[in-house]
Amino acid sequence: MTSEPQYPQALPEVVRVLLDDSSCPELDIIEQGGTARAIAWPGVGSHMRSMHRISLTSGGTSRPLRHPMESVYYVIQGEATANDLDDGIGHELVARSMILIDPGTTYTLSGGAHGAEIVGGPCPPDPGLYTHLSQEA
Repeated sequence: MTSEPQYPQALPEVVRVLLDDSSCPELDIIEQGGTARAIAWPGVGSHMRSMHRISLTSGGTSRPLRHPMESVYYVIQGEATANDLDDGIGHELVARSMILIDPGTTYTLSGGAHGAEIVGGPCPPDPGLYTHLSQEA
């Protein structure tokens, strides 16, 4: 006699529309010349993926960042440099390019001559990015 396979109980399906606007909390990751906002993060129920909007002016830069998981960033417009601080190499990014940053790599993002609009973040979210925020949406 065979029994039916046992599967974990499915979670209820939920679809949420997240806006990239002033209601998104600001992240404390910009050293100079820009802003960063959390769009998808644990505070809105996103526990497997983070998505941040990073706006950098010409010469703007993030603070040094390092996550225990990989990070992915996509350049919407402008130019940027992803600086690998561990090996001293800068990776030039142009509009419509994407970069994958390995876990444990220390890096910064810097705006190019005309600045940059970037989306992305670590996956899963890095709790250290949100310690200054309430974990409630």
